[in-house]
Amino acid sequence: MREAWVLAALLVAGCDRAGSGSPAGEAPDERIECRASGGWARDCTVEREGDTLTIRHADGGFRRLRILTDGRGLEAADGAEGAKVTIIDGQRIEVTVGAEGYRLPVRIAGR
Repeated sequence: MREAWVLAALLVAGCDRAGSGSPAGEAPDERIECRASGGWARDCTVEREGDTLTIRHADGGFRRLRILTDGRGLEAADGAEGAKVTIIDGQRIEVTVGAEGYRLPVRIAGR
């Protein structure tokens, strides 16, 4: 269904606003769930510069993704492997590039 894939302005919450789940007075937890070196863990961080996201892994590795404005969501900004984007609920997508995966908060158009 095409309309489900239209991601308006793909706002990655971890980059654009404080994360949730932190007690008052503490720095917000802006980490995202990722599968970078094994199972899923909440240990990656996201930086946004223009239309490029840089996801940093706990082991020092990173992945760059480009935000698309044509409704497809994201694509790999470098490397030979493409990104697969799946909506996993009304507020998150899962992006898979090779064996790595990232669960990113988004705002989906029409929802």
